[in-house]
Amino acid sequence: MVERLQTFGDIQLSKQVLQALSEMGFEEPSPIQNAAIPVALDGNDIIGQAQTGTGKTAAFGIPITERVNSKFQAVQALIVTPTRELAIQVAEEIAKIGRYKHVKPLPIYGGQPIDRQIRALRMGYQVVVGTPGRLLDHLNRGTLRLQHVKMVVLDEADEMLDMGFIDDIEGLLKEVPSERQVMLFSATMPPGIRKLAQTYMNSPRSVSVSRDDLTVPMIDQIFYEARESIKVDALCRIIDMEDIGQGIIFCRTKRGVDELVVALEARGYFADALHGDLSQLQRDRVMKRFRDGKSELLVATDVAARGLDINNVTHVINFDIPQDPVSYVHRIGRTGRVGRKGQAITLISPKEYRQLRLIENLIRTRIRRKELPSLADISERQAENLKNQLVKLIQGDRLGNYRAIVGELLEEYDSTDVAAAALKFAVEGASAEERMDDLEQELHFGNTGAATGMVRFFMNIGRVQQIRPQDIIRWIADESGISGNIIGMINIYDKFTFVEVPEEYASRVLSCMHQNMIKGRRVSVEPAKARDNN
Repeated sequence: MVERLQTFGDIQLSKQVLQALSEMGFEEPSPIQNAAIPVALDGNDIIGQAQTGTGKTAAFGIPITERVNSKFQAVQALIVTPTRELAIQVAEEIAKIGRYKHVKPLPIYGGQPIDRQIRALRMGYQVVVGTPGRLLDHLNRGTLRLQHVKMVVLDEADEMLDMGFIDDIEGLLKEVPSERQVMLFSATMPPGIRKLAQTYMNSPRSVSVSRDDLTVPMIDQIFYEARESIKVDALCRIIDMEDIGQGIIFCRTKRGVDELVVALEARGYFADALHGDLSQLQRDRVMKRFRDGKSELLVATDVAARGLDINNVTHVINFDIPQDPVSYVHRIGRTGRVGRKGQAITLISPKEYRQLRLIENLIRTRIRRKELPSLADISERQAENLKNQLVKLIQGDRLGNYRAIVGELLEEYDSTDVAAAALKFAVEGASAEERMDDLEQELHFGNTGAATGMVRFFMNIGRVQQIRPQDIIRWIADESGISGNIIGMINIYDKFTFVEVPEEYASRVLSCMHQNMIKGRRVSVEPAKARDNN
């Protein structure tokens, strides 16, 4: 029996686990943790109703860490998740919780070489976290043995049901010992989940957060009305007005994601696409850029965003209102994480009010309406932000070298003109005139329109940086994963380059290449607009 010496709220835990939780920043248990952990520690089967962001990983991770025997090098706990991202995140959190109890979790998922996973399994791990298909693959190969498993967790069970994993899950449950504890966590409880519980669970105890807590109280929920024809412009106005650290924008379809990313990039926003047509390598690159803060906006479909667990998301924007009200709950749970405030913004057309009311009925909350910001509102906000930044610089008193330059300019020019020129340089840069020279050169060299079936991109790098066509081909192929032999015409000028790629790969190339590095320079990539040469 585990000796529980201290408390986490009203829950008694071992000092090793409590020390790890303290270092992770846990102070008090969340509602789902408070309800689930004591029941799980007693070995009961659990049906936990909780969405992403409520702390459910620790709700099952803490009991697992307390109950496994760290000295026994065999799989004692199996955690099944819908996506590789969630598998990795769950494994990382359990590793932190089990740090001082020496509990070792191993994530297993598709897209990673299976030989590496086989070698890792031979080393001996107490906890295995994985996606259903890859877990079943190892089970069939005999490289994963479940005869010592005493705890099974089905995380985000409704997501796995939606993704068609029910047969795989049942295949796994049939292979674990009959004397085991099953913990099932799900944001919703559709009939398929209830049937699974009836078949494979033993007198499960139900624990849940109340429906009032379902959408997380720290999330401010608002909506704007916008006709379909102005939705992109409306979205850009909202982005310009909001103080977005990192935001996830949801679209209904993969095509909608691609089109919106191109539209945002053309307007100067750093956005990446996330949908099912991306390879695993491309998906990993997109997620790394987003987590590292190199892209401010992630445009995704519901399916592609499943299992995402990113703590710094300040805004979730529903560019397309979800068809299923439950999807709204899943979407907005990506913000307001770990006690932070978050904002959920939904764009609706006049004919979508009925769908909005269905969502409000589900969450039992009225979603607040706001008027779209005007251009004057945006201009005022941008001016205010600029003033605030200048005040910080002045108060920081680190202007020594710049004071000397200003002093020389003031001997010859008006002080207001000097300040205004400095502001213009800071905001617009010195490239506007250079770009005009380049465009004149571009017109001189001929038509900028792309060939049929191709999309032409502008890149702000050229002969001055000693760029060659083979550099462009290698860079695009390496970063976006497309074959170099399908890249079309490449025109390299002094200060910029045009390159053509097949239309079907345009959004992928744009999302992978924009603001990336080539030859030590951060390169801007944007769709080139054909110009009239007459």
